[in-house]
Amino acid sequence: MAKRSPDAKTQALKEHGCLNPHPDAVRDDLFLSNPFFDPRDLLQVKYEMLRRVREDGVAVSHAAASFGVSRPTWYQAQRAYEAGGLPALLPHRPGPRQPHKLSDAVVEALRTAKSEQPTLSVRDLVELVRERFGMSVHRRSIERALARGKKRS
Repeated sequence: MAKRSPDAKTQALKEHGCLNPHPDAVRDDLFLSNPFFDPRDLLQVKYEMLRRVREDGVAVSHAAASFGVSRPTWYQAQRAYEAGGLPALLPHRPGPRQPHKLSDAVVEALRTAKSEQPTLSVRDLVELVRERFGMSVHRRSIERALARGKKRS
């Protein structure tokens, strides 16, 4: 059976990180009866879930269940919203936000070594990091770190 291509809204939600991975778990009456409320829109779902408790006085456990999340997820969303408003309800990309193994000192040592000896290969630089800093680094990490420096200058 051929897979259907997503419609434009689903594609837009996915591109912006707002696609709800479990829209079928949303059982709130508004989302079932009003086409404006889209269970695929994660931001809308989270906001309406919080609003339902804050404005309508619905119990947290009931709101969490009707929006297809756990109570801890509701509290996490509430803390995020209070700290940063609507943008804080969007999911964040997993993983490190910046290079964490190659400190500025290591990158500077690599640049210095490369400028003093331009014929050094990436393998040589991997060995230099191992000897001087006592850590194992993949060659691609070094290549990316050196390339970042070129973009900034």
